[in-house]
Amino acid sequence: MRIDRENPARPYEIVGSVPVTAPDAVDVLVRRADRRYRLWSRQPLSERLELILQGAERIAAERDTLAMLLARESGKPVADCRGEIAFAATYLRWVCERAPAIYAETDTDDAQGRLRLTPRPFGVIAAVTPWNAPIILSVLKLGPALAAGNTVLLKPSPFAPLAVSAVAAMLPETTVVHGGPELVRALITHPAIGKIAFTGGERAGRSIAAAAGQALKPVVLELGGNDPAVFLDDFALGPDDYERLVLASFATSGQVCMAAKRLYVPEHRATEFLDAYIAAARRILRVGDPVDEGVTMGPVITGAAADRVRGLVAQADRLGRVVRLAKSPVGEGYFVDPVLALDLPDDAALVRDEQFGPAVPLLTYRTEAEVLARANDSELGLGASVWSADESRAFAFAARVEAGFVFVNTHNRTGMSLRAPFGGTKRSGYGREYAEEGLREYVQTTVTHLPAAFRDGGEGLPAGAYPR
Repeated sequence: MRIDRENPARPYEIVGSVPVTAPDAVDVLVRRADRRYRLWSRQPLSERLELILQGAERIAAERDTLAMLLARESGKPVADCRGEIAFAATYLRWVCERAPAIYAETDTDDAQGRLRLTPRPFGVIAAVTPWNAPIILSVLKLGPALAAGNTVLLKPSPFAPLAVSAVAAMLPETTVVHGGPELVRALITHPAIGKIAFTGGERAGRSIAAAAGQALKPVVLELGGNDPAVFLDDFALGPDDYERLVLASFATSGQVCMAAKRLYVPEHRATEFLDAYIAAARRILRVGDPVDEGVTMGPVITGAAADRVRGLVAQADRLGRVVRLAKSPVGEGYFVDPVLALDLPDDAALVRDEQFGPAVPLLTYRTEAEVLARANDSELGLGASVWSADESRAFAFAARVEAGFVFVNTHNRTGMSLRAPFGGTKRSGYGREYAEEGLREYVQTTVTHLPAAFRDGGEGLPAGAYPR
């Protein structure tokens, strides 16, 4: 049995297929990965990193071929795909630079005694990744997990399994499996799986967390977001800033967990903002076949996704009004016109829920206290952004925003940094990726301790004493 992957720009075209991994095959695969882990983890760190670096260079060398494959299976513009693959290679190199310091054993020997802290891998990692940025979101798990000495079973989304499988084959000690929820459950509950790393939707995240909790397995969860972008009354944006803001919402057709999904603008500056935003969108948004150079927005991932977003837009048009920002090509692909929705109430579905598509509400406010309360009025807390001409004011406002990552004067991928840990609060998950925190997710610290009182010549504790 195989999974066929269609091209969302031309659904009649099958880009490729992958074999389905039967749940009853998981035991053999996990036990094999566990045996490999016991060898891999004993290999010197320098040798592990050298193999990962070799993989990074292979990925970089195959960037153009991989990008075309990723564009055809996911609907992302090929230029964005090239950027994703190049960044994945950059991230792997960064992991290899930082790993020796992060994964070093430390020994403290002083008047209090001797204390050794040893970072040790978990064993076999089960990594479950989505389709919207499959290569970077897989590499964020594979890089630190492998560097730390774990082996990995990687299960990509059936909506974008091809390019990520090719990338995984370039890295050491990584086994790719394909399937659905039954396969994921078999991975999570296997006794030799040490930890689970998941990026995806809240419903799947809940299921994974519940199964992992029953099995007492640690989990990293990066789930969805309904990220507010708050423009304080002194915001100052030029034409380039508006174009960057448009792409913060509409890159990957809005199918990004950290996209700018709710725009809050002061009421007295709304007309100015709206005119500049629409002009920027019409300059920069070109909807079309993602393999064509110059296209900045492709189709959404499936026909069901297209229908869902069109339903949100239809409701928004009934409750307020909708401005179309660009026109989609006529054809059989899963294209949805990008729109800005105006005059919506806060309980409209497009405001309340994560839309995960090319439709964004523009909302107005009168006071800073009001907009803070409305921005925080969500059960999700992944990202947010604050825009102000006064950096200190922006940071002060950001300190009150309920989100794991707050961008200032930018949003989405232009605001990411290798040194900045990324992850959510509230129902957007827990654990972190990127930065040193992301590397530490794949080791657990074990302790060896000799108190000074019990060393040779030590006097020990007084009779009846108990350390507190």
